[in-house]
Amino acid sequence: MPDLSLVVLIGATGSGKSTFAARHFRPTEVLSSDFCRGLVSDDENDQSASSDAFDVLHYIAGKRLAAGRLTVIDATNVQSEARAQLVRLAREHDVLPVAIVLDVPEQICAARNAARADRAGLPRRVIQRHQRELRRSLRHLEREGFRKVHLLRGPEEIDAAEIVTERRFNDLRHLTGPFDIIGDIHGCRSELETLLGRLGYALERDALGRPVDAVHPQGRTAVFVGDLVDRGPDSPGVLRLVMGMVKAGHALCVPGNHENKLGRYLKGRNVQHTHGLAETIEQLETEDDAFRAEVAAFLHGLVSHYVLDGGGLVVCHAGLPEKYHGRTSGRVRSFALYGDTTGETDEFGLPVRYPWAEEYRGRAAVVYGHTPTPRANWLNNTICLDTGCVFGGTMTALRWPERELVDVPAEKVWYEPAKPLAATAPGGADGRPLDLGDVAGRRIVETRHMGRLAVREENAAAALEVMSRFAIDPRLLPYLPPTMAPCATSRAGTGGETAGGAADEEGFLEHPAEAFAAYRADGVREVVCEEKHMGSRAVVLVCRDESVARERFGVPGGVSGALYTRTGRPFFDDPATTERILHRVRESAERAGLWAELETDWLLLDAELMPWSLKATGLLRRQYAAVGAASGAVFPGALGALEAAAARGVEVTQLLGRQRERASDAAAFTEAYRRYCWRVGAERPAGTDQLAGIRLAPFQILAVQGRSLAGLPHTEQLAMIDRLIAAEAEAAPESGAGPEAEAGAEPQDALSAPAAVPGGGRTRLLAPTRRLVVDTEDEASIAAGIAWWLDLTGEGGEGMVVKPLHALVRGKDGRLIQPGIKCRGREYLRIIYGPEYTRPENLRRLRVRHLGHKRSLALREYALGLEALDRLADGEPLWRVHEAVFAVLALESEPVDPRL
Repeated sequence: MPDLSLVVLIGATGSGKSTFAARHFRPTEVLSSDFCRGLVSDDENDQSASSDAFDVLHYIAGKRLAAGRLTVIDATNVQSEARAQLVRLAREHDVLPVAIVLDVPEQICAARNAARADRAGLPRRVIQRHQRELRRSLRHLEREGFRKVHLLRGPEEIDAAEIVTERRFNDLRHLTGPFDIIGDIHGCRSELETLLGRLGYALERDALGRPVDAVHPQGRTAVFVGDLVDRGPDSPGVLRLVMGMVKAGHALCVPGNHENKLGRYLKGRNVQHTHGLAETIEQLETEDDAFRAEVAAFLHGLVSHYVLDGGGLVVCHAGLPEKYHGRTSGRVRSFALYGDTTGETDEFGLPVRYPWAEEYRGRAAVVYGHTPTPRANWLNNTICLDTGCVFGGTMTALRWPERELVDVPAEKVWYEPAKPLAATAPGGADGRPLDLGDVAGRRIVETRHMGRLAVREENAAAALEVMSRFAIDPRLLPYLPPTMAPCATSRAGTGGETAGGAADEEGFLEHPAEAFAAYRADGVREVVCEEKHMGSRAVVLVCRDESVARERFGVPGGVSGALYTRTGRPFFDDPATTERILHRVRESAERAGLWAELETDWLLLDAELMPWSLKATGLLRRQYAAVGAASGAVFPGALGALEAAAARGVEVTQLLGRQRERASDAAAFTEAYRRYCWRVGAERPAGTDQLAGIRLAPFQILAVQGRSLAGLPHTEQLAMIDRLIAAEAEAAPESGAGPEAEAGAEPQDALSAPAAVPGGGRTRLLAPTRRLVVDTEDEASIAAGIAWWLDLTGEGGEGMVVKPLHALVRGKDGRLIQPGIKCRGREYLRIIYGPEYTRPENLRRLRVRHLGHKRSLALREYALGLEALDRLADGEPLWRVHEAVFAVLALESEPVDPRL
């Protein structure tokens, strides 16, 4: 019997149905009417509860069938009315109903019931009635709708029976390709030969020179989506070639509506000779009877659709919603052949087709044809390959799993179309971003690296607010970076040795020794320490030109990419500034040869954009500059008064000392945030480069056309980035002082001070990322890493990020480990925790930090980011990419200490 079916056991009480079911099926597959009767009444033999019991049974059976689970009904089912409900249930869920009849003599049934305490008093007439109803049913079971009927007579046959499940004809999940899926052909044999040649197939011909097979040297399999015949010049030639490929195992084929009509004609049915059938009939008349018989047999054996590649690919003629994938019914076959219509007709008299692909949200990619369109485009993980070759368009194939399109032009217009070719699906080539139904409520996102991740309803609501009101054009938002967890609280200053063996040093809340120890505990030997820049996290999507942005991402002219924050907001209100930065990155990529080397027309970069004041001006003014200004105003007067009191002999020594320490801490605080502030672009003197002062420090190429690069070792990533930076330096040597010379500002207002800026000229945009590789099991290497960090932060740097040298690293338990741990400098943390955080009493309190939630959040966002990159690289539709992106944004609203 089919592996997905509704199995109905039929037999009188006492015929052994429950025993048979327990022997041949799993307990979860069997639904017993007696058990359901007990559920609703606490008595499995309470016949008054039968109506409610069968309601429960049908409900559970429906849920199982909807989930694609084999379901067995253990009840007498001897009455036609009871069976009719089950046949209807199977049809509702597009599965095959199978009947297994247990025909056991009355005497044996009576003896078995008598041996059961709960059935000992069952009247003999009940068994006799069941037997009469069974006899009346046997001849009509197939007519009732059962696809298969198995009749087992007597205990011997029942005991000897063996259940053998068979794959549905459409279930080819075990075939993983690679495939070349070819759109509607309509008798255009010459174009088909050309297309097969472009795909790498070698044609084989018969003695008359006619193509009868095509073989790919790498073992690829062609898959035809139907409509092989009608309208074109050589339908028999197309059939001969396709049938030969299918027979030789080099191709698969599903039927189109034109094959269905031709098949009915060849069976002698009365069909109208329209829509090109007349031409096919005329062409077939030149062939012999044997060929026509072979065609008829071939068309009769075609299966409505195929599920391939582990369930990730569905091929059919007119499209198929997810609920029909792998199902078998007349309704499924009809949809696969003809699609669905709204019941209306257009101005050309043709039916208006229901836009099922616009609403598709399935995991499997659906590849189909049927509806001519000017060009093949992905829409919500579906793609139509009918590009109207017979109408003078092209013949298109999709390489799978590469998702590459290959097409050849028609040699001529073979058949005038009833209406001009046009994209009919709403959204056209662009598809659409997430809609409310995709993100409202609690969501589960499947990820390849961390399994199923949940998004709470309240977090989804917060993300929706950001995405809908503040984010950039969603077509240019394919990724959001994850948050990053800090290292464990440093033990430096607590009276013991640090994890790296170095002597304790007072005043550290974070120390690299803890990061090295954490990775060593996870089994990671080599880590790379990367300089943490004094800016804001930025994602850069840069296309080779505007046409690439238009074709790949569907954005209007004048846009060649995007530059946005880690919450999806644009960095600059002025699009022209964004385009200038993208132009500079694009130029550098060209000079560095990255476009050609990576075989891509677009790059997605993870970076830091400096200065921090570029995006955080409001935060700096309200929160940090205000503290600096207040301390600058208060402490001079307070210290002066205390010093005067001390001069008069008043005992204020301790108070004066404390206030001097506080003034020193406040000055250090002001100095710390001043390093992140300098003027840029238009704030500078006339004639200055409009990008002057802006520095972009890319540190990772996340993805390119056709692949994610997130798995590359960080040293390889940074080597490519170095080439990018070197290319810019060769094109435009640095003119003028760097940002460090530009940050001279008065403590009262670090944001309004004049900048020491030289004259005009083009300044350099791209900034390098300094790094150091550390061996976590080598004490000397650890000591060098700590010394490097101390030098970096001593110069005023923010700190560093410690990452496993090799990306996508898993721990001993097989789980992902932290992709990066940030270790911030002592002075930078003043900005985060306040001017006086280094005082011993404050450090003792701050050392009690709960990092568990932050670490969990970082890992979940990392897995979601990887999933977005994989889906982007695979060419999946926008809504699928955004599902993961949106989840990252939603997780950002989870409550966590913002100082971490």
